[in-house]
Parts: sequence; C-alpha cells; structure tokens
Amino acid sequence: MTFEIRSTRDRDFFNWLPLFADYGNFYGTPVPDEKALLVWSWITEKTHGLSALVAQNEDGTLVGLAHYRTFARPLAGGTGVFIDDLFVTPDARGNGIATALIERVTEIARAQRSGIVRWITAPDNDEAQVLYDKVADRTNWVTYDLTV
Repeated sequence: MTFEIRSTRDRDFFNWLPLFADYGNFYGTPVPDEKALLVWSWITEKTHGLSALVAQNEDGTLVGLAHYRTFARPLAGGTGVFIDDLFVTPDARGNGIATALIERVTEIARAQRSGIVRWITAPDNDEAQVLYDKVADRTNWVTYDLTV
C-alpha cells in the first residue's frame, strides 16, 4: 500500500471524523458530534497545542491519524512531544503506517529540539505493543488519573 503522512487540512474534517470515531470505539469511548467538533477546533485553531497528522492512501482515503502536542519537562530542562492518539484502520494495518506516523512525530520533535516522544496504550492492546516495543523503550512509570 502506498501512503503519505501529512498534516491535517481544514477540509479533512469529514474524512478524519470516521477515523477518530473508530479510535474512540476501539477504546470504548464514543465520539459524539459535539466532541468531534471540539477536538477538530483544537486542531485547526491551534488551541490546546494539539496538532494532527493523517495517513492518506493512494486513492485519497485517510487510513491513519496521530494527535500530538508539546509538553514541558522541568527536570530535563526541555520539552517533549506526547502522542495522545494513534490509530490506523484495521484494513490498513501491517503496512508501516503507524511506524511512519511515529517517525513523523519524531522528526517534528527533533526539529523543535524536544528530547523525547512519549505515548501510552492500554495494557491489553497487545497488537500495538508489538510495534511500540520495536520503536521505543517501555517505561516503568505507573499512570494515575484523578477525575475532577
């Protein structure tokens, strides 16, 4: 499969939406229209520091996405880039798209002199972890959420 990794464009919303919805469904978190519109506004208006990449195949269909943002690393005295969401459609998996999305985020991090690219995944997302273990180091950190 031939594909291109590129930044999102304003006109991508209706092609991006099914990807984001499928990603939400994968994690059991439905994406109603109002949530999708809010996240899209964060991406297109550059609020919340959120940026997005998409993978587009040869016929113009979007088959993958990565949402990412820069974060401060006080102890390192620098910044990092956090990949919030990474998703490839099931029919497009195994073609190097997720790797290419991670590599493109890494290039962006390198260009802005960030020292690390970081992401998390569910402990039962075994398929993704096979890839992640090849391209990055698994950490020993435990993550906590405090709902407010």
